[in-house]
Amino acid sequence: MALVQLDLPHPTAMRGRWAALAAVQAASGRGERCQAHWPLWHYDDGHGSWADLHHLDEGRAVLLGQDRNDSETYYAEAADFFEEKETDLLAGAPAWWEPPVRRVRDADADLFLAFVYGFDGTAWWRASYDAEDGFGSVGLPALDDDRTRAAIRAAVGHAPDGDEPPRAALDALIAADGEVDEALLAAVVPPSDTDVAVGAAAARGFLAR
Repeated sequence: MALVQLDLPHPTAMRGRWAALAAVQAASGRGERCQAHWPLWHYDDGHGSWADLHHLDEGRAVLLGQDRNDSETYYAEAADFFEEKETDLLAGAPAWWEPPVRRVRDADADLFLAFVYGFDGTAWWRASYDAEDGFGSVGLPALDDDRTRAAIRAAVGHAPDGDEPPRAALDALIAADGEVDEALLAAVVPPSDTDVAVGAAAARGFLAR
């Protein structure tokens, strides 16, 4: 069965956004929600929906995860657990998609997969199916700058004076592409109850290879 091509950004285009959000989350003590441990980049929304990007050799990657509420695809163990028809998320996929899938299934029996997308170095692909896989509702902020700005504003909340982080400061944090220092982050996060050193270190984790 032929794969379906997807309109998603190159993994390197996601890095600055993912790292910016990770910096803010880590500075606020919520670093587990958005982090990098090469070759894995992780995001979750704090409510059970998540997405992981696994980097592979030759510029390839696999993006997988689940929306807790809106995913209607049931793969492997999920089909048995929910007593639903299985969606084969690897149908027609090359063999290199399978190791990240296996790692997730082996690492946590409570995590179910609802989408698996493969990046071959040029384009993103998924298996062919009609069911809603929930990727869109996961709301991965790293897909574009607007989503990332919104996610950062939500994570930061309002500063004591009621002002949101300036647009220029948000854009500078994203444009740093992981090369985040404490000054860049301090321009975005509230001055109290945050640790900009921890946040900057979390962002720089996205530079690892």
